[in-house]
Amino acid sequence: MDKDCSHRLPAEWESTGAILLSWPHSGTDWDYMLDEVTECFVNIVTEIIKEEKVIIVAPNVELPQSQLLHLDNSNIYYHTALTNDTWARDFGPITTIEDGMFVMHDFQFNGWGLKFSSCYDNLISRSIINAGIIGGEYKNNLGFTLEGGSVESDGKGLMLTTSECLMSLNRNGDMSKAEVEAYLSRELGLKKILWLDHGYLAGDDTDSHIDTLARLAPNDTIVYVGCDDEKDEHYTALKKMKQQLEEFTTVDGSPFNLVELPFPNAVYDEDGERLPATYANFLILKNTVLMPSYNQPENDALAIERLQQAFPGYKIVAVDCNALIKQHGSLHCVTMQLPKEILSI
Repeated sequence: MDKDCSHRLPAEWESTGAILLSWPHSGTDWDYMLDEVTECFVNIVTEIIKEEKVIIVAPNVELPQSQLLHLDNSNIYYHTALTNDTWARDFGPITTIEDGMFVMHDFQFNGWGLKFSSCYDNLISRSIINAGIIGGEYKNNLGFTLEGGSVESDGKGLMLTTSECLMSLNRNGDMSKAEVEAYLSRELGLKKILWLDHGYLAGDDTDSHIDTLARLAPNDTIVYVGCDDEKDEHYTALKKMKQQLEEFTTVDGSPFNLVELPFPNAVYDEDGERLPATYANFLILKNTVLMPSYNQPENDALAIERLQQAFPGYKIVAVDCNALIKQHGSLHCVTMQLPKEILSI
């Protein structure tokens, strides 16, 4: 399909101009480890502003401003808004291009199937649009629940997602799979939806978001999480996921190039619960891929090597995200890319 068709959902590696972040504060679940997670956020911002702008949302912007004083703030914009949490990927606007115009889709965010409070986060997309931070046409899609971490686009009319998440009864349980497909195809300009039926991460709260398992990359490539340890609880599900990925084809019927990421060694919290560490939760910038790392030198190095295969010409930079997985997310989960064409800052 022609990349410049009249209606499409861009790929993440297209035309990024800014990254949206929601800053951790004492009113979030990060309160018990605020210094640790703030250090991680500062490290993420430090890398992003080398190439792009950062939009930081917080109830009191003096907090992130004071914590980022040592950085060049010329690429940082602060916006005051109430927030429940920090997972910007899932409440941020999803951008499509329709007849050359950028459209900001504001989908319903309900705390990953009514698991957590989301009353403030669900208003942030409208808040940054109403504040004039981003332009484009606003489209109210609040009748449909959709998180940014649950969908991947190749920019050519194909979307990759998981059945467990999009067919969750606490999201759009009154709709059949065919109805969900028809709605998303119409709203996002899709030609083909690939439903991944296998794969999960222990400790995941999202009902298997695709951005923790398998990611689309340039040149008809899928980067996915593998598991070679037959004793690991993920082995069977991830093996079935790999087999399904091998059967998937592009819009024009071609097979995908598959690149397997290593599975991190098990990481546990203080209560012995396994945390959802994954190298698939990377963020694509203009010239760099920011990859979450977990202080596992051998696995981290192999993940960098594999990502370099999938993103030739990009620099792969690791950011320690052991803090983020303690609240069951990682680097991609706390960020949302915004096209440069819609920025008003």
